[in-house]
Amino acid sequence: MSLTILEQAHALAPELQILRRKLHAMPEFGLQLPKTLEVILEQITGLGEISLGKSITSAVLLIKGDTEGPTVLLRADMDALAVIEDTNLEYAATNGFMHACGHDLHMAMGVGAAKILASRKSELKGDVIILFQPGEEGHHGADVMIEEDALMVSGSKPIRAYGLHVFSSYPLGMMGSRAGALMASAGDLLVTVSGSGGHGSMPWLSKDPISVLNEIMSAIPTMITKRFNAFDPVIVNIGWVRAGDPATTNVIPESASFGATVRVFSAENADKLKNYTQELVSSIAKGFGLTASVEFTRATKVLLNDAAAIKSVEKVTAELFGPGRYLNLPTPIAGGEDFASILAEVPGAFVFMGACPPGIDHTQAATNHSNKAVFDDAVLGDGAALLATLAIDALS
Repeated sequence: MSLTILEQAHALAPELQILRRKLHAMPEFGLQLPKTLEVILEQITGLGEISLGKSITSAVLLIKGDTEGPTVLLRADMDALAVIEDTNLEYAATNGFMHACGHDLHMAMGVGAAKILASRKSELKGDVIILFQPGEEGHHGADVMIEEDALMVSGSKPIRAYGLHVFSSYPLGMMGSRAGALMASAGDLLVTVSGSGGHGSMPWLSKDPISVLNEIMSAIPTMITKRFNAFDPVIVNIGWVRAGDPATTNVIPESASFGATVRVFSAENADKLKNYTQELVSSIAKGFGLTASVEFTRATKVLLNDAAAIKSVEKVTAELFGPGRYLNLPTPIAGGEDFASILAEVPGAFVFMGACPPGIDHTQAATNHSNKAVFDDAVLGDGAALLATLAIDALS
């Protein structure tokens, strides 16, 4: 092989761009992505052994090296968001979903890494498995794949795992990560207050759930500042509130509810938050003669990067791209990511990559999950090269 990995990746870049834009125009949501999987299978068939998911549209590509050895895992997530795209791109999605988190780029990078590694089996001192995963956006697709033994496709558990994530508001081509906590545990809090309905002119004859819900929503932020260490952050942000009928204002409803996103960086705080919230909500409702229910949905794990894997990332990025392209991030971010479940099983690292288009101030750019988020696919070659090189390095 006369080309370097980076040269090979850049030679693949035009076809990866075509693939990425095709995937961008046909987003699918959740754990069942049949059209997306069909496109991915067209790309990876012949590169190695393929195993399909049992209950979800996932795929694992196994590339066996010419030399026996351990296994390394790479991950590419595939699902989109329920967002109506507003980017004016020629290849913008029109079906009510959108790759607003860059998973279309992740898939293209994963395919690029697969093609590079399949052409370099003589350099692989072991095997590489590449997980093409649905359901990252709150559907726990990584957990389902783990439950379906995707980690064991090669016959042995991987010794190292890597994933990349692009950001539309991060400088183009810059990479960053950190050892330890990189991303939060993310889940939902659902609270419903139950009372008794009646006429708005006589609230004393009813049990108004709206006023109680309001007390609870006001009390939770105070509880967080007074009962949790500010240096181990807890974030609870209410995203929706439901009560009554907008067609009338003189009816007291029987119930009122809200939903919030919850972000923590430690299992200890996750447990404390559940206990403290139940205690607070129940006591406030009881004080007004009402009842309330509290539900915490299944959350992602805290994403913890392995220190040795981060050292490998630092070394490989310097070798591939030269100095100045990688930053050690000083703090974690509050976003959630189910790659954390893979890292709970296999030591590894998750790496951020900037994809803000040139000419746009990245500090003002639309962020991931915005219906206006735009990702520059000029990073596809670098991403494919980084994934492939990290795999080869881990097996060396």
